[in-house]
Amino acid sequence: MAEAPNRETGQAKPRKVKYRKAKASWNPAMQAIPVSGIRRLVNMASSMKDVIHLSIGQPDLPTPKHIIDAYVDALNAGQTGYTMDAGLPELLVALRDYYGRRYNRKLTRDNILITSGATEAMYLALSATSAPGRQFIVTDPSFLLYAPLIRMNGGEVKYVPTRAENNHQLDPDDVIKAMGSRTFALVLNNPNNPTGAVYPRSTVETILEECAYRGIQVYADEVYDHLIFDDDDFASVLNCSMDLDNIMCISSFSKTYSMAGLRVGWVISSQAAIKSLRRYHMFTTSVANTPAQFAGVAALTGDQQCVRDMVDIYRERRDKVVELIDQTPYMTGYKPGGAFFAFPDLPPHVDGSDLALRMLKETGVCVVPGDAFGEECTNALRISFSTTCERLEEAFDRIIPWMAKQQL
Repeated sequence: MAEAPNRETGQAKPRKVKYRKAKASWNPAMQAIPVSGIRRLVNMASSMKDVIHLSIGQPDLPTPKHIIDAYVDALNAGQTGYTMDAGLPELLVALRDYYGRRYNRKLTRDNILITSGATEAMYLALSATSAPGRQFIVTDPSFLLYAPLIRMNGGEVKYVPTRAENNHQLDPDDVIKAMGSRTFALVLNNPNNPTGAVYPRSTVETILEECAYRGIQVYADEVYDHLIFDDDDFASVLNCSMDLDNIMCISSFSKTYSMAGLRVGWVISSQAAIKSLRRYHMFTTSVANTPAQFAGVAALTGDQQCVRDMVDIYRERRDKVVELIDQTPYMTGYKPGGAFFAFPDLPPHVDGSDLALRMLKETGVCVVPGDAFGEECTNALRISFSTTCERLEEAFDRIIPWMAKQQL
């Protein structure tokens, strides 16, 4: 309560002041961010007992010991300050050398930006370039991050559907037909989340050639690039493109080395693009986790047998989940080639969101409905096999009899 002097007496008297209640003035663009279909189910499951999660897309396997040791050593050595904004120099060199060998691509440190996970990398790429009048081609289904980021910044999303009957392979002719005068960029997620589809070299090269000809940008999300089960020759944009002028290749340590919580990712692109993204990165997260970057150096330069062992485990689980889906009434599956997801179809008229909710309540098995990933896959479910074969069998021991009782 404020006090003001009385004009006649000169004495102060109380003055009543009314304050309005302030409300947060959200940017209208926030409306482009949907409630996550994954979190909706997971949050509900958190209040239940005896839930089997086939929902979360993160590795369950332990982080290799030599990587943990490098992280701890960095902490003990006092490496807890900022790095250069582009990233730890040792990590930039390790990434340059690793990708240069793997994909026979000459790179420099200036082609690379270290970020706080692949999520920040994709955020920088999309939010820095999306604008009104610019159209972005995205597969349907696709990881739920892309479309909201594009729309938040005024861009338009044009979906290209993939189908379970085609193993969710991306038809390059469909992509090319979707291109028009307003097409600015293509988001290419390979291996794909949520389908686990791995696109062959012929598909990637055809799409990249057309994009280069038309001057269309390509944002390649390759975070699952090591989790390949049936073909060692992964078709990265880094070894399928002539140059990096219209390419941003995004990845991280999260899936390959079970380092999801350490939050280190990167963008590989032309030096000009990285220079621009560095400026933007300085005003977002500034730098990635410093000791985790030292752990990343150990991951890239150490023995890679740990990765091969993890891939063998995921392959065994993939085979198991394919077998179990084939035994499940009303589910139509296929054989995913990478990542750790299957994305079986339900009958066309079935609402996958409603079924996933009832399945959680009545069986205690948590999966993610297809509508979390696109507009053309509402009758699908995403099943993560980032869990043991025994746990998968336990889950389907609940799912199969329950599905048999449904009238779909």
